[in-house]
Amino acid sequence: MFTIRQAMAGLAAAVALSLTAAPAPPVHAAEDGGTTSRGLGGDVTCRQGFVYDRKKQICVRAQSGVLPDADLASYAYLLAEGGRYREALATLDLMADPNTAVALNYRGYFTRKLGRVDDGISYYLQAVAIDPAYPHVREYLGEAYVATGRLDLARQQLQTIEALCGTSCEYYVDLAEAIAAAGEPPLE
Repeated sequence: MFTIRQAMAGLAAAVALSLTAAPAPPVHAAEDGGTTSRGLGGDVTCRQGFVYDRKKQICVRAQSGVLPDADLASYAYLLAEGGRYREALATLDLMADPNTAVALNYRGYFTRKLGRVDDGISYYLQAVAIDPAYPHVREYLGEAYVATGRLDLARQQLQTIEALCGTSCEYYVDLAEAIAAAGEPPLE
């Protein structure tokens, strides 16, 4: 006969096994009692309406001036890596100076990923005007040109990237792959 004590022991063993088999990602308290989670690579993301303060190691309400612009830009990119493009754009809106090459590059990327490729190109071109030697924006601009079928313009960006950092830098490699995936040779 199966006793209650045996059933409880079996249940306890099953719970212990489930806790050790696949641990959940760490969860941290947010300023308002909400939670955060660790994504791949250990980066922390917060629920919508909050940003992660690395110094305090908590989520804080998303508002202007809550973090330095560089931290906001990094956090926005982290959100985008998780497909949270609208939240990423809202995070960029918190920046004291949203008109830096990095912020405009990211704004272009998030906008493009939301399907507004021409708007993305406009932001990329603004970033290029600020910092013509910024290879990351050149890569994204080239990828946007590939998406719109303007491979000649994509190749121009590839040539510029080559002049900036060579053919082995990740920006060159990524754009060359995007052009090749469109069925064209990267450079003629």
